[in-house]
Amino acid sequence: MKNIIENERKKLNLSREELANLVQVSRQTIYFLETNKYNPSLQLAYKIAKQLNKPIEELFIFEDE
Repeated sequence: MKNIIENERKKLNLSREELANLVQVSRQTIYFLETNKYNPSLQLAYKIAKQLNKPIEELFIFEDE
């Protein structure tokens, strides 16, 4: 699953650490999400979408493998 977290985070001038603090995860978790090395739980995806003011389905792009 790909995502546009990094682009949207940068539009809001948020650092990885700031976003991580807002959604209560580590900075490393945000890094792994942005580099598509980790898929979030539904709860985390919702928290991130809420902080970035985007619907989940716009933030995360599901691709059949």
